[in-house]
Amino acid sequence: QEQEESLIIKHMYERMRGNSEISLNNDDQWTNGLSAHGSTINTIFLGGSDNNIDYDDNSQIDVRKQLFEAIPEPYPHPIDFQRVIITETVDLIDHDSIRACKSLKTCMKLREKWLSAHPFPPQDLVEGINSSIDLTNKHFDNETMLFRRRLPPDYNIFDSQIPEFKCNEYKYEMVNGVMVIHRSDDSQLNVFPVQSFDEFVNDFNIVREAVYAGPTISYSFKRLELLLAKFNLHIVLNANRELEIQKSVPHRDFYNIRKVDTHVHHSACMNQKHLLRFIKHKLKNTPNEIVVFRDGRFLTLGEVFKSLHITAYDLSIDTLDMHANNTFRRFDRFNLKYNPAGQSRLREIFLKTDNVIGGKYLAEITREVINDLEAGKYQLVEWRVSIYGRKASEWESLAKWFYSHRLAHQNVRWLIQIPRLYNIYRQGGEIRSFSQMMYNIFAPLIAVTLDPLSDPPLHYFLMTVLGLDSVDDESRPEQGHLSYGTSGETKLPLPDDWTLPDNPPYGYWMYYMYSNLAVLNQLRASRGMNTFQLRPHCGEAGDIDHLISSYLLAHQINHGIQLRKNSSLQYLFYLSQIGIAMSPLSNNKLFLDYNKNPFPKYFYQGLNVSLSTDDPLMLHYTKDPLVEEYSVATQVWKLSSTDQCEIARNSVIQSGWERRYKVYYLGKDYNDIKETNVPDIRLIYRKETLDTEIRAIDLISTNH
Repeated sequence: QEQEESLIIKHMYERMRGNSEISLNNDDQWTNGLSAHGSTINTIFLGGSDNNIDYDDNSQIDVRKQLFEAIPEPYPHPIDFQRVIITETVDLIDHDSIRACKSLKTCMKLREKWLSAHPFPPQDLVEGINSSIDLTNKHFDNETMLFRRRLPPDYNIFDSQIPEFKCNEYKYEMVNGVMVIHRSDDSQLNVFPVQSFDEFVNDFNIVREAVYAGPTISYSFKRLELLLAKFNLHIVLNANRELEIQKSVPHRDFYNIRKVDTHVHHSACMNQKHLLRFIKHKLKNTPNEIVVFRDGRFLTLGEVFKSLHITAYDLSIDTLDMHANNTFRRFDRFNLKYNPAGQSRLREIFLKTDNVIGGKYLAEITREVINDLEAGKYQLVEWRVSIYGRKASEWESLAKWFYSHRLAHQNVRWLIQIPRLYNIYRQGGEIRSFSQMMYNIFAPLIAVTLDPLSDPPLHYFLMTVLGLDSVDDESRPEQGHLSYGTSGETKLPLPDDWTLPDNPPYGYWMYYMYSNLAVLNQLRASRGMNTFQLRPHCGEAGDIDHLISSYLLAHQINHGIQLRKNSSLQYLFYLSQIGIAMSPLSNNKLFLDYNKNPFPKYFYQGLNVSLSTDDPLMLHYTKDPLVEEYSVATQVWKLSSTDQCEIARNSVIQSGWERRYKVYYLGKDYNDIKETNVPDIRLIYRKETLDTEIRAIDLISTNH
């Protein structure tokens, strides 16, 4: 890059000075010539001593236009391609197809009904990224490159002013597991109501009956196979054209388009070699730092390793033993891999936010990973951090860690993962009921939304949070079944009454997370604050019913490999274009061999899928785990450059980044080939195919 910039300066220098004595092939002459006119060159390129460039000189603008001619808007490239058209004959539509289309349309409407409880995100209404350099501006600071076509987004949440609201305007309480907000002068009015659990169970049963019905399964399977065949024909007819269009786009390729790691756990965000170097560095340089309290006394880092009979020299990748080996269908073993050298105390010291040192070490290694992301520029991450629900003060502790270490960055956003561990906390006596757990999770969020000044660190932290995730081993058997509802002989207890030592069913968790999140989002939207999405782990293992719950309630999901077992549900996820963050390397270590992973089939059929890393610490070997994930997928499944770029574009659209950033990363309407490197041919094919499927369902279900 420095050589390119030097060459640019040489060209401009020659054009402006007309100095024939300077040869571009003679570095010594170039250096001498540059030194002779150093002050002039400095004024032109760096802004001089006053750090600005005077644009009154039109010749400088002309030179820039000659050297860096603006790319035309819109960028001209072919959009015609060969299509495969399949005509539908109305007379040949049978009764089963009619029944299937009506069921599918009903399911889609039910999803729309439940998601409508979330307001439009206020953060997506904000404009304000200047996407191009305006040459009419009189001055330009030297940190903004004169020859950069676009200004980078400005992101510094800590400079934003904390809003002040009228005190005691609202009051809130938990009623049967759901937050109810009243106006202070009217204790009877529920300001932000949500639909009841019984209504959810009723809709759940409607969708469940539909996706298991024979006609729906047959129709969906046929349409999915047709989608796969159409894509294969599209590639046969248009692959070369797509490649030629990509070659014609200046600057962009797979490496310098934005890619978002849409599913990665923060405690495992670094690779194992990075963590090893960090531990060795701390052990060599700060062995006398107090890091943990065990057995009634404080221990230094050196004393901890001495008690483990490990020296800095002994440490190696094999000693840490954190790679996911021998973990297939053993979620318990996989979780134990979070312990360096098999020691829980080392996990507490290096990978926890709440410890004796206030999460200092985890913050430092997080900053190192952020620096790597900043250097790479084009990779972004959505890190998951845990809130357990054992006590309400967990939010204050996590926000304090984030705020004190200033861990906001334009390449990073956060999600809150809530482990479904009610049974463990109940058996340990830390909580009394499921309702109390929901209160511990959501009450602090309601409180800081009502009065941001009550906890500024939490207010700032929530500005970077995109949503809630729900995690745990889905393959475990569940207590009761969601379809029982809360009435009848087999009814499920209400959250206030759920004092059993067993975990509630997956759908029970989803509803109460959804309902409280909907209340929180309505409150935050009413105050102009950012809202959150529900993006749970779902379909990694376990019952298909988990996917039915998420189809109705979740904005997007993580994993989704179980969709392959039910074509009706898979087709619904396609029709609704629900984002699925898939992690084939993670699945390969836990539940499904890589060569059996449905990712390529989902992608070819048109499901909204992206690639993510899940746990780089256990699964990946390089400092670019997301590129590693793409690399393996590309090699194994023979993905084309267009495929790679389309998947990367999907990841940005799925992500929770505010709309103004997505416009910056992907261009207007998220389809600017200059930013995405995805030919319009591919995007038009995807849109036309989806529109055809939805139009066919509407036509068949309406006219019969």
